[in-house]
Amino acid sequence: MALALPDVPFLCHYKVAIEKADRDPYQEITRYLHTHRDQVATVLSNLDYFDGINFSARAKAKALFSVGLMDDICPARTVYAAYNNYAGEKDIVVYPYNNHEGGESFHTVEKLNFVTNAWPL
Repeated sequence: MALALPDVPFLCHYKVAIEKADRDPYQEITRYLHTHRDQVATVLSNLDYFDGINFSARAKAKALFSVGLMDDICPARTVYAAYNNYAGEKDIVVYPYNNHEGGESFHTVEKLNFVTNAWPL
């Protein structure tokens, strides 16, 4: 049985990320588009090839996601985009007052419980 443990998935839903995130690498894209205004459609189209939401739609492993609602690197909307598009059985643990670190050691315990309960001995 395959399992996935995506913690605050990164590089997902670029269009939203470049509008919401105040840090690199998303701000690097914003800076580029600031001076290459005529390239927005091309840039977003190219980024689709690397967008985690497109990969998550093909994933089948049982998964436990995490999200920090105050994350300024991976905005929650981008994490939820990956989660909502995930094709396999899934659950998510929400950390309302955490940034990109998510649940840290608390989430490590969640992941260990997830693996223990999902994996037949």
